[in-house]
Amino acid sequence: MTALTLSATPKDNGYQATVTLPDGVSISSAETYPSVAEAITAAALKVLDMPERLEGLTSEQSSFSTKA
Repeated sequence: MTALTLSATPKDNGYQATVTLPDGVSISSAETYPSVAEAITAAALKVLDMPERLEGLTSEQSSFSTKA
């Protein structure tokens, strides 16, 4: 099973969105968001913006988890 982790980390006056791929690579937003929900949403949208990375995940099953 392949797992992508979407997380929100406190930064300045908001939260930074992060996507962590199965190979340990993390991609964080430069922006901050006012709530955890908005940061997680931004992370999910980032995943959708990188289809080449998703195609590289060859497992038949994928799971998405969230952490705040």
